[in-house]
Amino acid sequence: MNITSAKFVKGIVGSDPILENDTPQVAFIGRSNAGKSSVINYLTNQKNLARTSSAPGRTKEINLFLINDSFYLVDLPGYGFAKASYSVRENLEQLIAWYLFQSPYVQQKVVLIIDANVGPTSLDMEMLYQLEEHEKDIIIVANKIDKLKKSKLEKQLQNIAHRVGSHTLIPFSTEKKIGREKLLNEILN
Repeated sequence: MNITSAKFVKGIVGSDPILENDTPQVAFIGRSNAGKSSVINYLTNQKNLARTSSAPGRTKEINLFLINDSFYLVDLPGYGFAKASYSVRENLEQLIAWYLFQSPYVQQKVVLIIDANVGPTSLDMEMLYQLEEHEKDIIIVANKIDKLKKSKLEKQLQNIAHRVGSHTLIPFSTEKKIGREKLLNEILN
C-alpha cells in the first residue's frame, strides 16, 4: 500500500469533533529539531505538507492530515524546545500529554522520531517510557542517519536499539531517501 493522497485538514488545540468520527489516528512525536516535518513530507511525497523550519519549535498545535481518505496522520508539536518562553513550552507539553495520555482518542500507532546523530536524549527516553506506560504501539524512527559517518552508523544504530528495547527501529534519511517503504509498511499494515 502507498500514500496516494495527503491533505491538511486542520490544527487543533483541544477536543474536536473531527477526531470523534472513528478515523484511525497515527501520531508523530519527537524532540524539536528531530526532523518530524521532513519525515512527514517525505513519507507523503509532498514537499510542503508539514511546515519545516530551520528554527525548532514551529508547530504550536496538533496538525491533522487526512491520508488516503482513510486515516489521520497527527503531527504533534515537538518537545524540549529551549528557546520558547516557559509558558509556551508548558502549554505545548500539556497539549502533547493531553492528546497522547488523557484524551479519549486512540492512536493506532505512535511514531517516535529520534535524531540518530544525537541519539536518544533524556527527553526522548522520558517520552518513550510514558508511551510504554500507556501501552501505545510504538515505532521508533532514527532520523538523519545521513549525518553519521558510515564508520559510526552501525554502532549508533546498535546503541539506539539497545536503549529503546524491542520496539521496531527504522533507520531513516530524507536526504538519502532511506526508510520510507519500511515506515509506510509499519504504519499502513
